[in-house]
Amino acid sequence: MGQPSSKDEMTIRHQFDRLCQMALKGEAVNYYKHMDYRRKHEVTFSELSEKELSKLFTMDEYGTEYHHFEVHGYDIEVKNTLIAEALKELTERKRNVILLSYFMEMSDADIAREMNLVRSTIHEHRTRSLEILKKIMEGIADEKRCIKAEMRKICCLSIL
Repeated sequence: MGQPSSKDEMTIRHQFDRLCQMALKGEAVNYYKHMDYRRKHEVTFSELSEKELSKLFTMDEYGTEYHHFEVHGYDIEVKNTLIAEALKELTERKRNVILLSYFMEMSDADIAREMNLVRSTIHEHRTRSLEILKKIMEGIADEKRCIKAEMRKICCLSIL
């Protein structure tokens, strides 16, 4: 076999150039398809609603942050400190009715069976307990506002 002629070299060079062009064009087509797929299926964080954003994370919750109440064999956790403080002020029976009703989602009839009482008695306990809780929680909230106001006064006096 002899040396390839310059014409053969040019042909090989043109074939190689064409092969490179086709490979690059194929890569470009794949890239555009991939980018189109991403545009259709991906969303930036700024485009998400608050509800969708809240699904993207989780917060650790520890049992020490809750207030625990034991009611007829049920362990009930109350997250809100204000509600827990107000519940502690109620009598045991009234507290149990509220906890079973609102935290265990039991009906008056179910609570009556659980506590061996009449359904109407449970209804009365729940109604009165809610009134008492409202007064207690308003009192606690007022007390906290007064404490904050006193703290502001103390801070202002210490600055002077």
